Amino acid sequence: MGWARSQPCALALAAAVAVCAFYYLGGGGETFSSATRRLRATPPGPGPARRQRTAAGGEAGRALHVLMMFTKAERNPALRAKAETALRSMLRHGTPRRGDALHLHLVTDGPGRDIAQGMLRDALRGAAFRHQVIIHDVNELTEKLFPIVEDMQKHFSAGSGTYYSDSIFFLSVAMHRIMPKEITQIIQVDLDLKYKANIRDLFEEFDNFQERAVIGIAREMQPVYRHTFWQYRRENPQTRVGEPPPDGQPGFNSGVLLLNLEAMRHSKLYNQLLEPAMVQKLTEKYHFKGHLGDQDFFTMVGMEHPELFHVLDCTWNRQLCTWWKDHGYSDVFEQYFRCEGEVKIYHGNCNTPIPED
Repeated sequence: MGWARSQPCALALAAAVAVCAFYYLGGGGETFSSATRRLRATPPGPGPARRQRTAAGGEAGRALHVLMMFTKAERNPALRAKAETALRSMLRHGTPRRGDALHLHLVTDGPGRDIAQGMLRDALRGAAFRHQVIIHDVNELTEKLFPIVEDMQKHFSAGSGTYYSDSIFFLSVAMHRIMPKEITQIIQVDLDLKYKANIRDLFEEFDNFQERAVIGIAREMQPVYRHTFWQYRRENPQTRVGEPPPDGQPGFNSGVLLLNLEAMRHSKLYNQLLEPAMVQKLTEKYHFKGHLGDQDFFTMVGMEHPELFHVLDCTWNRQLCTWWKDHGYSDVFEQYFRCEGEVKIYHGNCNTPIPED
């Protein structure tokens, strides 16, 4: 999804029903077993209303589910390099609390699986986290997703019409319908990231969700949607749609996504918005035609129902792409691009170099 979009690499993720292999790499040994069975034995990660407790009454560890997409890697050395940077920086800065376990989900194809196995062995050697790696077959996931998002694709895909393969670009939108119910929270990330802070701290953001929020996401840091919503903005000159922060609605960037799967499953509103008639209604209202997959869907829904989203601070997804600065929006670009505070995650979208350590 990501390498075709202007807001790049997607690091997307997966569902235990589509597992093709499972590896337990912690503790110096490597064993193989059923991913579905193993995942169902894993206690759900605690949420605001659902804390696990130890026998002594203290707070238990957290199940840290992180999902990424890694496909077509055999002919893309740049993608492999990005994945290595993301994994190594995540693990280098990661510090678990007692009882935490990192569950790393990787969506990949056959050739990518072989590459990923070697890469993961190197990256996870000596990791501070107890960890599991769950590998999911991209074709099996696409088969699960297509009936759910088929109609949606024609509004938010780069090509004309609906393509079966495009379904994987919408994995985050329907993750709650694919993942086993025992997994209540998951973070989906792009591959073109570099972590400067503890990934465990990002999971704490789930505890800050308001009652109706189902997804945590950062704002888009370019005037992408100022451009995309041009017709709606012309017809509604007082609108906040497409305006820069802090008072405007600049849209979202899906490079870092916090998916509260339990809340997504129980939100009547969110599930209604997945229905073709609702998608059609909103795209017509906003004259919306996008090409960035899940990011476009979340942005459009956020214009209508901001209460469904917990807005992450820009430092959790500090985007570096400046493409729109040189393509007609230099006068307003800095209003979108500025980000104050110590960066926790750099996002090298549109192949922008990430600062060296």
